Amino acid sequence: MAEKEKYGLIAGNGRFPFLVLQSAREQSIDVVVAAIKEETFPEIEDSGFPVHWLGLGELGKLIRLFRDSGVQKAIMAGQVKHVQIFGSSFPDLTMIRMLASLKQKNTDALIGGIARILEESGISLVDSTILLKPYLAVEGPLTRRLLSAAEKSDVEYGRPIAHRIASMDIGQTIVVRDRAVVAVEAMEGTDAVISRAGELVSRKNLTVIKVSKPKQDMRFDIPVVGLSTLETMIASGATALVIDAERTLVFDRDKFKQTADSHAIAVAAFAPFIDD
Repeated sequence: MAEKEKYGLIAGNGRFPFLVLQSAREQSIDVVVAAIKEETFPEIEDSGFPVHWLGLGELGKLIRLFRDSGVQKAIMAGQVKHVQIFGSSFPDLTMIRMLASLKQKNTDALIGGIARILEESGISLVDSTILLKPYLAVEGPLTRRLLSAAEKSDVEYGRPIAHRIASMDIGQTIVVRDRAVVAVEAMEGTDAVISRAGELVSRKNLTVIKVSKPKQDMRFDIPVVGLSTLETMIASGATALVIDAERTLVFDRDKFKQTADSHAIAVAAFAPFIDD
């Protein structure tokens, strides 16, 4: 009888890892969790799966854990803040060698380097949405209120700009008002850039545009929105959110829609830009 396939989960912060584990439980899939000390929520201990805590720089330890556990396929789920990677105090020799091999240290290069080391060790990093297809946004409006004429104008102006910024691996979110870019995401993350935009323009009529990368690698760094995104938008005076269809995960969808509708926030998913 063939041995049952086992997945390794590299868990970052947020709800993403918990939803992966929930789906795995529903499908009776075995998972070994590598929880990142600097990022993963401690509640992951209550998931019902074996959890092993690793420092962000312990790449060699991660590989040994997965090999010893019989893992051949790994899923990376949940954000790891770029600044955390730079602030990792104790990188092991495997991580040091990986970092030294990189020509640049943007998000794609860093996580791509980890994926390469895993592959060389016999562990394939797979599509992080493999167990979460129902959570991917479908094209069209996601809320009761549709985009206003002013918001549509901001989207028409802002999406090509966001696409170009994402293509340079700077960030995936911009905030626009009156066809002017108020704030651009870099290392701080989506919620922080929305908050900063609210402070800059006195919390009024902001449109948040979040895009995928032109050649989005679905193994990592997938765009995610959820209740915390909406809560930050509400506090910052943002009235509209636009995301990429089929490349953005929407968590807590029922509560997400209910919250957006109760605050008259328009959310819509557009077909992603396709580069030649």
